Amino acid sequence: MTPPTTPPTTEPTPPIELAGTDSRLGQAAALPDEFLEHLAAACATFTGVEATAEASRDWWPLAMHWALAGQVLQRAAVVARPTDTAQVAAVLALCNVAGVPVTAAGGRSGVLGASIPLFGGVLLDLTAMQGVAAVDEVSGIVEVLAGTFGPDLEAELQQSHGLTIGHFPQSFDIATVGGWVACRGAGQYSTRYGKIEQMVVGLEVVLADGSIVRTGGFPAGAQGPDLTQLFVGSEGTLGVVTRVWLKAHPTPPTELRAAYAFPTFEAGLEACRGIMRRGATPAVLRLYDAAESQRGQGGDGEYCVLLVLDQGDAGLVAATMAVVAQECAEATPLSVDLVEKWMHHRNDTSALQALTRKGFVVDTLEIAAPWSALPSIFTDVRTAMMAVPHARAATCHLSHSYLDGACLYFTFAATPPADEVESTYVALWDAGQRAVLAGGGNLSHHHGVGLNRARFVPEALGSAMPVLQAMKTALDPRGILNPGKLGLSTPFGQVRWP
Repeated sequence: MTPPTTPPTTEPTPPIELAGTDSRLGQAAALPDEFLEHLAAACATFTGVEATAEASRDWWPLAMHWALAGQVLQRAAVVARPTDTAQVAAVLALCNVAGVPVTAAGGRSGVLGASIPLFGGVLLDLTAMQGVAAVDEVSGIVEVLAGTFGPDLEAELQQSHGLTIGHFPQSFDIATVGGWVACRGAGQYSTRYGKIEQMVVGLEVVLADGSIVRTGGFPAGAQGPDLTQLFVGSEGTLGVVTRVWLKAHPTPPTELRAAYAFPTFEAGLEACRGIMRRGATPAVLRLYDAAESQRGQGGDGEYCVLLVLDQGDAGLVAATMAVVAQECAEATPLSVDLVEKWMHHRNDTSALQALTRKGFVVDTLEIAAPWSALPSIFTDVRTAMMAVPHARAATCHLSHSYLDGACLYFTFAATPPADEVESTYVALWDAGQRAVLAGGGNLSHHHGVGLNRARFVPEALGSAMPVLQAMKTALDPRGILNPGKLGLSTPFGQVRWP
């Protein structure tokens, strides 16, 4: 694996130009001068209108439309930028006593509004907390600060230790380790290395009252519920992750690739299922429907492309690719150059910005479901989305596979009138997400919940929703941590979106 050559990342990457600093929901309440003075004594703070507006947005596609109109959904009153865990604890303790909402943010690469400070207050920017703190090369455990960006982590591990985490999400260049954990992310090599929840060994977390806890730290355990997993995916609503211990692998000495064409998406699904059920776990196993194959993989609109890549020990890789070849025996082999092409363009987000500037509504919806449910979900979600007025396209690919199921990743687009952008966006999400839930799929595979999916959480969790709410109430009784997210109740008023 070639080490990344990206220079160190120290600041979040803006998703699109911000044409103004207005708050779409109306500016939240100002914070008392005395509180701001105490906060500034705890860590560096910024209160300028432009700085707070920029920090109050992420890569949520709908927020990009608002940005071009000179708006953020809500603007934080102040940005706090701690440099260590003690400063984070001091900030949270102050906010807890004063009853001030605080929203943690890293690279702000999320696409669902998770780091938008919905009720103003403090935007806790963790990107000054960067670096690899320790590496246990014998055990393959890496201790890293939560504000560290992906390229910086991998560069140090590969160049100095011959290790890799193997976590390469599409947002790799602009996302932080803390963000991976907070949103329960998945990398594009997850079939080999696992999702982030399989990679985490332990966490350092600051609770709402400023107390600091450490979870995990062992290869396995039976000492009660896994408290690490309580915070993985909690999106800053239960605590703020400040330090992460991750599993690392030796840099892979061998890599093999393959590509195949299937006459239907369902035939490709069955091949992927066969590969996984036989115990093979190629790092990349990506199946595109006919439309996406034509758009990005050189297809003619009549077949579905499967891209396969595996890396690791030579014997293991050879055995894995042999299983792949057997399960794809009835498919048509394609040039492995397709995999190379995907490698070079997989993280390109320029099309999103370009289409947004033209007034398109464009977004993605990624879910997971059992193999038995995937064919019907594949059909039903696209049908539901295309029934929404102004819809132009709804396509799909399989991006992550497991023994019992897989992730389907839908991309959709619409061209509504300018005054119907938000209503069309909401209608597309309502149609697609509810078709998934009705078909036996889950709410989200790796993008998380944020604000955009919050309205679906009670429906998705059902009778378990009170358990989530009870954990929130116990750990954050004043409700200061990222209020308005995950469908949880908040003391700061009604959630006014959508």
